[in-house]
Amino acid sequence: MISCIIIDDEPLALELLEDFISNISFLNLVASCSNGFEATNILHEQKIDLIFTDIEMPNFSGIDIIKSLEYTPHFIFTTAYSQYAVEGFNLNAIDYLVKPIPYHRFLKAAKRAHGLITDKQPVNTTTIINKPVTNLEPFIFVKSEYENIKVNINDIKYIEGLKDYIKIHTKAAKPILTLNSLKNFEEKLSQENFIRVHKSYIVSINHIQSVQRNRIIIDDKWIPIGISYKNDFIKRIDG
Repeated sequence: MISCIIIDDEPLALELLEDFISNISFLNLVASCSNGFEATNILHEQKIDLIFTDIEMPNFSGIDIIKSLEYTPHFIFTTAYSQYAVEGFNLNAIDYLVKPIPYHRFLKAAKRAHGLITDKQPVNTTTIINKPVTNLEPFIFVKSEYENIKVNINDIKYIEGLKDYIKIHTKAAKPILTLNSLKNFEEKLSQENFIRVHKSYIVSINHIQSVQRNRIIIDDKWIPIGISYKNDFIKRIDG
């Protein structure tokens, strides 16, 4: 059983999440808290495996609660405000559920938490792009539409910039479209395995099949090499 608490200042939200949890056999609800002070008292008194917390609450936000803890349990944000998603995942949230929360999304997030907790995987292996990927982090979760998709780093072939979005091309047939900037993605990926070759492209060195003058071939895709990126790229592949 996974011990969990709910933190939300809205009585109806607490009631809904309590009902959801009561229908999930592996969750054990320890407490429902209407404010951060009540929640932190419980968290300091006993070890909790999983926190479901709202973000915008009077005096003590959900983000403040997570940052204040000496140890960090796994946690899932349940909020009406989507603008905190990036900050939420920067704290290594398992999921970010936007109200009104449908049961199937809550169940999916709970199952993800169950997998992480029972497998004893470190919480920082489930993260959106927010820091360099190391050998200890073979995958990431990327927000796309209404879900967070698990992406194996080694499966990424190249990333394409599309104004406010990026398209992640992997071994899967369908690319993943997510709201992000190519610059941000470039800063977070391992510099060992990925390189920016054009204002609109980052490529995985491991997936390059050939280089022909000013273009790279990955599968059947011809990716241009920008003039300002060419020297750095040549140095990398020449070793």
